[in-house]
Amino acid sequence: MKCNTISFRVRYGETDQMGVVYHGNYAQYLEMGRVEWLRKLGISYKEMEENGIMLPVINLNIKYLKSAYYDDLIFVKTILKKTPSVRIEFNYIITNEKEEVLVEANTVLAFMNVSKKRPIKCPDFILDRLDS
Repeated sequence: MKCNTISFRVRYGETDQMGVVYHGNYAQYLEMGRVEWLRKLGISYKEMEENGIMLPVINLNIKYLKSAYYDDLIFVKTILKKTPSVRIEFNYIITNEKEEVLVEANTVLAFMNVSKKRPIKCPDFILDRLDS
């Protein structure tokens, strides 16, 4: 599975006084997309962390194209860019109900051993799920 899409409605608390989504909230939307991408693969991020592997973001790029507003139904498409190694890279497209592109984004995360705080290779259980 190289791609997954989630949808949700923008909550009031995610907006400014004009009803526009605050720009900082998009990073959380991308995280929601990644976590659900993993879940669809059959991997729980929580269990991965409990087993000593974390995925800190080491690079984040967001291109804001159009605003999202309170109560909009938005879609976050999460796309695996290439087979992961020590890093895993995703592209994202966030759209609204009218299929207008609101945001294009990219994140790079590193696989880290929690106790050693050192980078590690992508675990085989993830690579195996990508191949199936």
